[in-house]
Amino acid sequence: MIRRLLPALFGLPVLLGLTVMPAPAQAATSCYGGAISLTYHYSSAAVEYGTYTTSSRCKDINMRLTTDNGTFLDACVVFVDHTTLCNNDNAYQTMGPPWLTVATDVKDGTHFKLRVHAYDIDSQLVHFQLAF
Repeated sequence: MIRRLLPALFGLPVLLGLTVMPAPAQAATSCYGGAISLTYHYSSAAVEYGTYTTSSRCKDINMRLTTDNGTFLDACVVFVDHTTLCNNDNAYQTMGPPWLTVATDVKDGTHFKLRVHAYDIDSQLVHFQLAF
């Protein structure tokens, strides 16, 4: 009787290990798993999105373009409780399809806006994501 139960007992931890943490739960709590989707429509002036508040989910403010047709956007972060200018000496950063950092080491609970303008005239309608 004991010999019949041993294989079943050794298999039990394997079965339990498969159900401890499913992949969707990990994605939902990751930095990029909590990203919001936004759309940029061409404008000759910069366009602002937000005000958003950073969370403990991400250390940085990250952005990526989900429209991958060779267009780019220039973006910067404005920390609205402190200034009306962009971070990083009021400089924009060119953003493309891969995740890139717009602002690094941002404290939790920081209020900010994302300021975006077209890299060139081809940036007519661009979908992107923001993770913070």
